[in-house]
Amino acid sequence: MIGLKFNTRSKKPKIYSVAAATAAALLALLVLRLRGGAVMVWDNFVLAVYFGTVVVCLAVAFFRQLQYNPYSYNTILYPGFALFALSLFGTHVFAAVQAFRDPAGFRALQMLFTLLHSAKNYMLLTSPFLTLFAAALFVSNLALIRREGRRFVNILAIILALALVLGEALIGVLDYWSSVTSRGVLARNLTVNLLAAFYLYFECMIVGAIIADTIAARYRPEEDKDFLVVLGCGLKKDGAPTPLLRGRLDLALSFYRDQLAHTGKKARFVVSGGQGPDEIRPEAEAMREYLVAQGISGGDILVEDRSGDTAENMRFSKALIDAAQPDARVAFFTTNYHVFRAGLKARQAKLRAVGMGAPTRWYFWPNAAVREFVGLLTEHRGKQALVLCTLAVAYAVLTVLAYG
Repeated sequence: MIGLKFNTRSKKPKIYSVAAATAAALLALLVLRLRGGAVMVWDNFVLAVYFGTVVVCLAVAFFRQLQYNPYSYNTILYPGFALFALSLFGTHVFAAVQAFRDPAGFRALQMLFTLLHSAKNYMLLTSPFLTLFAAALFVSNLALIRREGRRFVNILAIILALALVLGEALIGVLDYWSSVTSRGVLARNLTVNLLAAFYLYFECMIVGAIIADTIAARYRPEEDKDFLVVLGCGLKKDGAPTPLLRGRLDLALSFYRDQLAHTGKKARFVVSGGQGPDEIRPEAEAMREYLVAQGISGGDILVEDRSGDTAENMRFSKALIDAAQPDARVAFFTTNYHVFRAGLKARQAKLRAVGMGAPTRWYFWPNAAVREFVGLLTEHRGKQALVLCTLAVAYAVLTVLAYG
C-alpha cells in the first residue's frame, strides 16, 4: 500500500472508541424511547451515525494495526467487520429516510426486525461475491487435483466452497419453514438467526483474511535490512530445491541485489529448514548451496537446519540473528499465501520482521490459502470465541424480543 510502512508504531491500537460509541448510542436510544412515540426517524438516525462511527473506528484501527503489527488476528477482524458495519450504516440511513417519508408506516418493531435480519441480509448482499469465490475455489481445486492427486489437503478448498454455498442455501430453506405455534416460530427464527450469526462471523473472517493476506503478500519491505530469512518448504527426491523453494530464494536474491544497488547496504542470509522424513538432507543445506551458486559468499549465509515448521523457523532463526547482531533489521521470504501466517509466527517468536511473498501457480494458491486460513483459525481461540459468542448472544436476544 502506497505510503504505508509496517512496524512504525510502538503502541498497539485499541478500539475503546467503539465501546464509547456503543454506550452513547444506547443512551441516545433510551432517551428517545423514554420520550415515547412510535415514529423511528431519530432512532434510525442514531443507529446510522453509530454504525458509521464504528466503520471509521475500525478502519482507523486497521491502518494503525498494520503500522504496529500487520500479522495479527486484529488485522483480519477489523476490515471484515468494518464491511459488515458499513452495510448496517447503509441499511439504517435508508430506514431513516423511509421513516421520514412515511412516519406512520415505520414503527419500532420494524427497526427491531431490521437489526434482527442484519446477518441474513448481509449474507444475501454478499451472496454474489461468495458464489464467485466458491466457484473460483472449486475450479482451482479441480486443477490442483488433476496435477497433484486426490489427497485430503488437496480438497480443502472444495470443502470450504461447498460449506459456503450449502450454508446460504440452508438458511434460505429454514427461513421459509413455517409453524402454527408461537414456540415453533421462536425455535425456527432462533435457529436461523444463530446459524446466520455463525456464518456472518466466518464470512467476515474470510473477507478480512483475503484483505490482510493480499496486503501482506504484496508489501515490499524497506531496503535497510541486515538479515534476509528464507523459509524452507521441501526438496526434490535428489535433494535439490523445489520450484516453490527456488521462488523464495530468487525473491530474496532480488531484494538483496536491489538493496545493495540502491543503498550500498549488504545484507546477510539466514536459510531456515530442517530435514523432513522424506528428504535426503536438510533444506537449509540445499538452500545454502543454491545461494552460493548464485554468487553469495558462504560467509554471508547463516544456516538454521533444525526447524520442522514455521514456528521453529522463526524461533531458531531469531536465535542465530540475535547471536550475530542484536536489534538487527530483518525481512523474511516465503510464498505469497504463507506471508501472513509466517509473520504471525515471527511475532510469536519475538522476531520483529516483515515479509515478502513469491508467486505460485494459480491453481495452487487458493487451496494453500485455505490451509493457511484454517491454520489462522487455530490461533487466538479465546478472542474468536468471545466475538462469536457476542454475536450469538446479540442475535438470540433480538430474536426473543421479536418473537418471544
